[in-house]
Parts: sequence; structure tokens; C-alpha cells
Amino acid sequence: MRIAVFVSGSGTNLQNIIDAVEDGRLQNLEIAMVMADRDCYAVERSLDYDLPTYLLEDRKTFSEDADHNLEGENIDLIVLAGFLSILSKEFVEKWQGKIINIHPALLPKYGGKGMYGKYVHQAVLEAGDEVSGATVHFVTAGVDEGEIILQKEFKIEKGDTVEDLQRKVAEVEKMIMVEAIRKLEVRS
Repeated sequence: MRIAVFVSGSGTNLQNIIDAVEDGRLQNLEIAMVMADRDCYAVERSLDYDLPTYLLEDRKTFSEDADHNLEGENIDLIVLAGFLSILSKEFVEKWQGKIINIHPALLPKYGGKGMYGKYVHQAVLEAGDEVSGATVHFVTAGVDEGEIILQKEFKIEKGDTVEDLQRKVAEVEKMIMVEAIRKLEVRS
């Protein structure tokens, strides 16, 4: 299975996928390319592993430029790994069923526009929820509305802060991203 990974940040989810390929947790999988919507540490990680890497900083044309780069590459799956831009409706429809995203909450709660990173965790704490977690889901034209592939939750402890939730979610994401890709790998 050939995947393209879209990134915007530090690249911890990208590193997790690279590690899973290298240690055999993800077999028969090739990271064919990495595309970033901004200059970020994930680009450095990608280049450190000699992965074909594209920096597409014009967010207005990202979807069109990404589609151009994907052309002829026989990509089986696009993985949004800490990717913050919203893909165009046309792009999502063209690649329907082949794009997955990891979200730092238990969807359908705390999804949608503006719900990312610390904003999600702050909303969870303000609501007084007893659990939080992460979700891997298919991407549709509606932000965070696609079919859920995998979720994992954890208990929120009394006194947990936004930073505590960020750390706990990162651990959960590490587990479920690889599990979700493995699940889809078997399917293809």
C-alpha cells in the first residue's frame, strides 16, 4: 500500500508511521510522499528519511497543488497526520474513501471548524467531561464528519490541564493511527 502523508506541525504522527514501517508493525506499506502546508518540523523529519517531500505553502491552492503531485503516483491512502488545512470539496470527493484523519477528541463531540489542538482540550475541560481520547476517521467535505474507523478513550483525572490532555491524547494517537492504517491495509 502506497500512502501520502499530509502534515502541518512537529510530525510526531509522521514519525510514528515511519517507526511502524521500520519495525514491521506496518508491513507492505510505503510512504510515497509527504506534503506540508507550511514550513514545519515534520518537513525536516521527512527529509531526514529521504522521503519525497513537498512544501505547498499557498493554502488557497493546496488541494489543487497536492492533487497535481499525487497524479500518477498510485496512492492508496492519504493520511492527514496533524494536518490543519481544510481540503477543498473537489479534492475530498475525488479521493473519497481514501483520506483519513486523526482528531484529538472523541468525535462527534468537539469536531468541526476551529476544533484542533489546545482548543479541543480546553472545550473538553470546560464541559466537565470525564473522558477524552482520539479518533481516526475518513475525511468528507464536512469537517470531522466522516465515518469513524477507530477511537480510544482515557479517563480525565481531577486537576488535569490542557497540557495533560495534550500529552494523553498524543499517546492515544500513537496507538490508534498505526492500528487504523493496519486495519485499512488489510482491507486493500
